[in-house]
Amino acid sequence: MPMQRWFSWFGGKKTSSEGTLPSVRDIKDLKGKRVLLRASLNAPVEKGKVTETFRLEAALPTLEFLKNQRAKVVVIGHIGREPEESLKPVYEALKEMTDIKWGSKEDSTDLKDGEAILLENLRQDKRESDGDDSLAKELAALADVYVNDAFSDSHREHASIVGVPKYLPGYFGDSFIEEYEQLSKVMDPKHLALFILGGAKFETKMPLVERYAKVYDQVYVAGALANDFFKAKGYEVGESLISDVDLSNSPLLIDSKIMIPGDVVVQDGDEKKEVGSRGVLEGQVIMDIGPNSLKELEGMVMKAKTILWNGPLGNFEKGFSLGTEMLAQTIARSNAHSVVGGGDTIAAIRSLNLQDHFGFMSTAGGAMLVFLETGTLPAIQAVLRD
Repeated sequence: MPMQRWFSWFGGKKTSSEGTLPSVRDIKDLKGKRVLLRASLNAPVEKGKVTETFRLEAALPTLEFLKNQRAKVVVIGHIGREPEESLKPVYEALKEMTDIKWGSKEDSTDLKDGEAILLENLRQDKRESDGDDSLAKELAALADVYVNDAFSDSHREHASIVGVPKYLPGYFGDSFIEEYEQLSKVMDPKHLALFILGGAKFETKMPLVERYAKVYDQVYVAGALANDFFKAKGYEVGESLISDVDLSNSPLLIDSKIMIPGDVVVQDGDEKKEVGSRGVLEGQVIMDIGPNSLKELEGMVMKAKTILWNGPLGNFEKGFSLGTEMLAQTIARSNAHSVVGGGDTIAAIRSLNLQDHFGFMSTAGGAMLVFLETGTLPAIQAVLRD
């Protein structure tokens, strides 16, 4: 990873070193200072209520620290993809965890020392996702210092992520720094090292397969990603989800480190069937990993010293969670250092109350993948710029 240069701003101590990010805890005398806190607030909402609070819980340490230091905290973030979506349900969940207000940019000017206010969904303003500098200036005008604690959003070049640090001294929150440090560790793993990659969107994950096949001892490709391998090998995939990636002549097909399921669970009309990966028929849809493959994966898990896992093994949205849940239980029993990310994967682990049996659970999905591929994120570069 390249040398990173940091600067002394706002009384904060930013040393020139490698592998450490400038922390909110480096800032001297926060009392009365206005802090713009970019948090990860994109929680799932059903019928107006937050159904999973993992990201909100991760945001609390930094928020509580700033309040305890008597800063005036303006919390910003986004939810969903549609501009009409609101952070109000997130506020309702968050106020059960900590003392926080709800209001507008104008309301934020009336904060007292030690108070915090949550503003509305940034994506209600098109300028956020456009990375518009005018919005970045407006947000920066609300504060004296900027703190990014939204690792899961930091692969996006949005106004609140890369624009605001142009105008304010920038630091990172506790959750962001822990994500950075934990993911940096698994980029140089203890062996035997096992990388399990599930989910879909092979276009974005193929570089990871290529990279980690060189770093890890075994790379197990499952979920919809495996369908692209099946197709490239000439297997029938029926109506299964596949990507636009053509692996027909890819060296990945003959890489001995890369493994795919030997059996799968398919949906055939109203029936669920367990079949060999070569035995899928026209009209069937591959929905989950098969029992024999799960057994094989269990053996690999029990031998591993490092496990990196991102993405479910089956179609979670359609109720095919068994393979993912069984893998979570297996990893929880292992002695490996495990780092896990991806919304559905984390949801499965938390639903089984196994979170204390994993080394680290990332709040990120796409940002985790980008960081594992490149070793950095646009947000990091924005704060550490010359």
